[in-house]
Amino acid sequence: MDALYIISAGSLVAITCGLLGCFLILRKMAMVGDAISHAVLPGIVLAFLFSGSRDSVIMLLGAGIIGILTTVLIEFFHKKGNLQTDAAIGVTFTSLFALGVILISIYANEVDLDQDCVLHGEIAYVPLDLWITDSGTILGPRVLYVSGFVLLLILSFIILGYKELYLTTFDPAFATAIGISTVLWHYLLMAAVSLTTVASFESVGAILVVALLIAPPATAYLLTESFPKMLFITAVLGIIVSIMGYYLAAWVDGSIAGAMSTVAGLLFLLAFLFSPSEGLAIKKWRSKEMKTEI
Repeated sequence: MDALYIISAGSLVAITCGLLGCFLILRKMAMVGDAISHAVLPGIVLAFLFSGSRDSVIMLLGAGIIGILTTVLIEFFHKKGNLQTDAAIGVTFTSLFALGVILISIYANEVDLDQDCVLHGEIAYVPLDLWITDSGTILGPRVLYVSGFVLLLILSFIILGYKELYLTTFDPAFATAIGISTVLWHYLLMAAVSLTTVASFESVGAILVVALLIAPPATAYLLTESFPKMLFITAVLGIIVSIMGYYLAAWVDGSIAGAMSTVAGLLFLLAFLFSPSEGLAIKKWRSKEMKTEI
């Protein structure tokens, strides 16, 4: 049963992150998830300092506010400072992350938090974090309910705003011409990424969240030229990564999050080499075939 809980939690997070990751990759903003996952550290500390509570909802609220602030700052530096997007991301998240480390070091005796705990998480603890009602009824791991709710929220966002997200991703000039606000949908997407990142790294860790935001969508990108198919393939890959990652970790007796990230990387490598249309090995084989025919 523990294996089922862990794989289910990994799959829910992987699907949610992967669907948003498809938009990030096509918008050339893949590392925004990494930036948010690091930059929210001061939000977690400040939420504790102002509330005096370690309640997860308060922590998520503080982290979420800083996550949205991160996206605003990135866009501000990119547009107003004429910085490249990657430079704006680097300046923003390193500064905010450093601020979080400083706050932790100053209030280390008062705040039972550390940056390693925040960044790495531990998906293996999912079966231990149970939702118990006041009457003593055990409803199962709390993470499954949180991740399931976030997935439904993101699915609703993508389905209801699919036209706007699609146009602002592929043809922002046309979207603007027909009255769709590219700025509004950019920030809505970034808010969704912030929510997903913050809600996910508490259970699986920021490193795995970043891997799931990037690797499955990048793999799907190499396997198809159809965006709807890319979304579907990404979701399937997320489930495969969770299943294979868990059993790889059990086999080598290692980190589950690390194993899942490794599997995600290996699947990308296979697609990079053997994708029917973009695979490096396939292209070389076709080139040799053409030379032979000539």
